[in-house]
Amino acid sequence: MLVYATVPGFYAEVERVAHPGLAGRPVIVGGDPRKRGLVQSATPDALERGVVVGMLMREALERCPQGRALRTDMRHYRDVASRLRACFRRLTDRIEPAGLDAAFLEPRRREQSADDLAMRLRERVREELRLPLRVGIAPVKFLAKIAAEESETTGILRIDPGEVTSFLAPLPVSRLPGVGAKTEAKLSQLSVHTVGEVAALGREVLEEHLGNHGLAILGYAQGRDESRLRAAPHPRSLSQESTLDSDELDLPVIRERIEELAQRLEGGLALERLAAKRVTLKLRYADQEQTTRSRTLVRPVAASRDLAALAADLLGRTQAGIRPVRLVGLAVASLIRSRREDRQLDLFPSDS
Repeated sequence: MLVYATVPGFYAEVERVAHPGLAGRPVIVGGDPRKRGLVQSATPDALERGVVVGMLMREALERCPQGRALRTDMRHYRDVASRLRACFRRLTDRIEPAGLDAAFLEPRRREQSADDLAMRLRERVREELRLPLRVGIAPVKFLAKIAAEESETTGILRIDPGEVTSFLAPLPVSRLPGVGAKTEAKLSQLSVHTVGEVAALGREVLEEHLGNHGLAILGYAQGRDESRLRAAPHPRSLSQESTLDSDELDLPVIRERIEELAQRLEGGLALERLAAKRVTLKLRYADQEQTTRSRTLVRPVAASRDLAALAADLLGRTQAGIRPVRLVGLAVASLIRSRREDRQLDLFPSDS
């Protein structure tokens, strides 16, 4: 059995945690309402009042006047997402991330059941991050995702193999993977509105009207999903970037921002218990031209002081100080599990 875990309305829920005074109040996250900003996330109570992700923030506030509108803060959300993944990895190494707010997971072999993993995930995320986690358990990936979405009352919903047909049948066809507005309209012309009606329509009719796409949809309607969990032992890379307050020529100011990025990366590496063997510095100049400089290490590093020292050296190989810089980014790759001896900066053989 597969597990899918997600934090609905992730951005908005993260803001609730960051601002305790918002507890019990609808939260809507997005762009500036005065500049036709769009809703990117909303808490369940805001959705219940008619807010829809993707609508204008101004319209969302008209539908939910008691809601609190907040501007998107991607840096903060990425930091919390790293902590969320770290919570997951402490319970199982069989993980396939599915965006910032979710992941597919499998229990450790013979060590735990899917139900035990689901309960422990919810407890860990609630205790460490104070975020509400919904979990779905099912034989295949898309079903586990739908189960999580349907788990409103208890936060955990399990679909056993013998329950797949009865669970799927009443759902609207739009819940199936690959069914967008155009496909839904074509199925509606065939008087098909539910998953059960798709399954009853049969192979020949679906192939005639929708081709191979129709056959794929039929497979989902019958509870089949050929995709398998693609587990990664840990992230392949981590990155941080920051836009400067103005076009900057002052090298000490740029180095100070690099040190801040290095500190954030140190925290991310520590959460995942990783060290890096490759460091990359990215600059975007005021004219929007972008450049990168990288260094590959003999031995991995994880401390912010080492990351900042490497980045400062790479900075010397750019035109910073001559050309004004607008954005600074720092990334680490070739990540491996850290060891105690991975604490000292070593010489490095290759540059790019």
